Amino acid sequence: MTLSPDRAPQPPAFSRIRRNHALEHATIHLLAARFPRRPLVGRSDTLGFTLYGEVTTQAVEQATLEALDRLRRGESGLALHPNCGTNLLTAGILAGGAAFLALLASRPDERLRDRLLRLPTAILAATLALIAAQPVGMILQQRVTTYADPGPLRVVAVQQLRRTPFCVHRILTAH
Repeated sequence: MTLSPDRAPQPPAFSRIRRNHALEHATIHLLAARFPRRPLVGRSDTLGFTLYGEVTTQAVEQATLEALDRLRRGESGLALHPNCGTNLLTAGILAGGAAFLALLASRPDERLRDRLLRLPTAILAATLALIAAQPVGMILQQRVTTYADPGPLRVVAVQQLRRTPFCVHRILTAH
């Protein structure tokens, strides 16, 4: 733990990111329910998270505070999101790795025709990996990249950074 300028103990950086990531997901869940079919993207760090999407600052602030309250009341499912970058990265790694392994037997002097004969196997391997990726990604979110217990997390500020060409909000937190 490190000490902040006011001498209050701070949790390690990774723990702060995980809590902010959980709050980001919970906020996006609530905003998506209020504004269906409106694209929203978030990115978390040690100081809070940045939210990209056409929503008002008031809506972001309300959703963030409600999300924090609901996480505190034990709604841990809000901390996980199916479109999280963790899931996308997991899918890419598993599908790419599966295709690579399926094509690994290629020899440098092998004819293109022989390599193409293994292509259906590579496609099947990548497809199976993509099917496995969603539950694996959700497990990774739950155990590694988010932490649904906000603990001492609090929202310090919700600021609109930019309005055009798209809306960007910065949510600052303290632990």
